[in-house]
Amino acid sequence: MNEERKCVMVVDENLPLGIIANTTAILGNTLGSHYPNVVGKDVVDKNENEHLGIIEIPIPILKGNKEMLNNLRDTLYKEEYKDMIVADFSDVAQSCKTYDEYIQKISKADSNNINYFGIAIYGTKKQVNKLTGSIALLR
Repeated sequence: MNEERKCVMVVDENLPLGIIANTTAILGNTLGSHYPNVVGKDVVDKNENEHLGIIEIPIPILKGNKEMLNNLRDTLYKEEYKDMIVADFSDVAQSCKTYDEYIQKISKADSNNINYFGIAIYGTKKQVNKLTGSIALLR
């Protein structure tokens, strides 16, 4: 894992707790599929019980709101951030029962009308801090 890279999630703090939990789980799974090397090897405890590897880097969960998330997502589409890995979870995705339904709905969605529940960002520390350094932790 490169120490010059950083990952954060920004989640709408106004969502119900269950939606916040679901959003972070989905974003983490999505990032993990793109960067499986951030998950450590499986480990064994003193009693020789196996525990699956967990992510080797911290992922702060930061608090946002609907407007901030929409603005952040728009910013992340800019050319200067093209090298970052960005995962988002939105009202469009949350409303779907199948992935095929999501594919269909998102292909017809106007980017200006998507409401983001959360965004995960993985990139250089400098870029991630520039975008999120002033955002408080979700507590």
